[in-house]
Amino acid sequence: MGIFNFEETQSIGEVRGVDTARVFIQVHSAEKLSHARVGRLVTIQGLDSNEWLLGMINRVWRDPLEGDTEVGDEMSPPITENNGVQVTLVGTYRAKHGEVSNYFTRAVLSLPDINRPVFPVEGKALEDFMGIIGSAGVATKKPLEIGTYTLDRKAKAFIDGDKLFQRHAALLGSTGSGKSWSVANILEQASKLDYSNIIVFDLHGEYTKLPYAQQLRIAGPGDLADPKEGVLFLPFWLLNYDEMQSMLIDHSEQSAPNQSLAVLDAITKAKKTVLEQLKKQEVLDTFTVDSPIPFKMEHIVKELEYKNAEIIGSGEFYESGKKAGQEKTTQGPLNNKLTRLLIRLKNKLEDRRYGFLFQPPEKWYEYEALHRLADQLMGHTGITDYNKPGIKVIDFSEVPSDVLPVMVSLTARLVFQIQFWSDPGTNNDGRHPVLLLCDEAHLYLPSASKSANPLEKKALENFERIAKEGRKYGVGLMIVSQRPSDVSTTILSQCNNIISLRLSNDSDKSVVKGLMPDSLSGLLEILPGLEIGEAIIVGDAVLLPTRIVLNKPTYKPLSATIDFWQRWDNQKGATDLVKAVEQLRRQSRN
Repeated sequence: MGIFNFEETQSIGEVRGVDTARVFIQVHSAEKLSHARVGRLVTIQGLDSNEWLLGMINRVWRDPLEGDTEVGDEMSPPITENNGVQVTLVGTYRAKHGEVSNYFTRAVLSLPDINRPVFPVEGKALEDFMGIIGSAGVATKKPLEIGTYTLDRKAKAFIDGDKLFQRHAALLGSTGSGKSWSVANILEQASKLDYSNIIVFDLHGEYTKLPYAQQLRIAGPGDLADPKEGVLFLPFWLLNYDEMQSMLIDHSEQSAPNQSLAVLDAITKAKKTVLEQLKKQEVLDTFTVDSPIPFKMEHIVKELEYKNAEIIGSGEFYESGKKAGQEKTTQGPLNNKLTRLLIRLKNKLEDRRYGFLFQPPEKWYEYEALHRLADQLMGHTGITDYNKPGIKVIDFSEVPSDVLPVMVSLTARLVFQIQFWSDPGTNNDGRHPVLLLCDEAHLYLPSASKSANPLEKKALENFERIAKEGRKYGVGLMIVSQRPSDVSTTILSQCNNIISLRLSNDSDKSVVKGLMPDSLSGLLEILPGLEIGEAIIVGDAVLLPTRIVLNKPTYKPLSATIDFWQRWDNQKGATDLVKAVEQLRRQSRN
């Protein structure tokens, strides 16, 4: 026997219209209409008593109808009502499906007949059904429990961790809606897996206090003299040629093509020299300008200075009119055409804010430096080694905003390329999957209409490739943003799972609507009314698109909103403004 057993009196109405995804129901009375609320579930019998169609209410109406009826000598206008409900079909339940009992699928296996009675799923039926949905996520000993269902707070909500990460996900919500707590909840559960592998791009230092995560930080000006453990440098030689150009070349200048050619030649020469000195013949035979080969910037500067001042002798000599015997000379092809490039480059080299790029310690110029960086980023020793857990939080808060997009992009590109070139083994088991969690994604993955900056364009190109191809190589993306309308639509369109918290901005809601199936667009109307920490989850990772109250993490991120009025009324301690000013001068909080 299945979980749905209804009496005829429990029906709220009958089917009056059907299309490919929606059902229109005529409700018996105003009293019955009270059981129909937007977001609630209803069920309609399918082909037989074994099959029931599940639907979600997305519209309810109550229309008075006026008509003239002759009563004696007077006309009396009696009022009748046209009560209706529109339902979106979301799946099919079968009490028995082959050898499986209590089977649920998101596929709509049949459409209901006209005049079929419609029953609200509530009480014991709702509890039993949510239990089936919840148990479907417990295929592993450590399932990903995301929260509880709004419809039934006793039913735990699980999501498929494999499908959530391998098919990319977007976690969206306005400021203060609970995004950071939701991220921390997912990270906390992932940390309990022995070989989890997640890299968090933390732009504001919100996740730097999570005890189960390995804390890494891009070096700030205060780290150059004596970098501590966990401080990362991203030396200039890690950039590919396009990224270098976007950082150094001003393409509005007339001499930009000459500058690009000069940089190309200088970098190629520097990398070739290093490989020859190290006797890396196999690499030397196949390397390109984009190959990550360590070199020092002073060699590039010297080469550019030489070309900028180059004088070429003709081999002929003056006999008279000038000093006898003096060789005839001409200016080199790049003479005085690289001056502005050199000024820009030297300014960056001397600016300590860019020290993580141009002033790394000597060990970052070693050939094995990239081996060590790869292990720091992608090592997955797990919880058995507490000092090197599988959750890596990279703090980018001290990276200058003008180069932030390309630095985040560089880190993601390195991870993807290392995964790409890893030995796939048998059935891809040679690659250990890694998730890139992109917090505040709108700051470095802008939509096409807002990405005029060359650095942002290069960052977008790298992430768009990961979004399109990452699944094949075990690289997943989770995009986290408070402004989905400002995030690249190309990247968001590749996210097959949407976790949307409260959103009130019309342009943001419009973007989320474009990511959802047309049949579920009605769910968006309730986004502005969601509670803090409440979300709508749609996608491959959940059996049923519905509202879920997300669990709170044990260890909370540093994202709490400061209470203005209460703090003005009862300030606990004075702010150390002198310390703040000195940290401003040092460009470091450490």
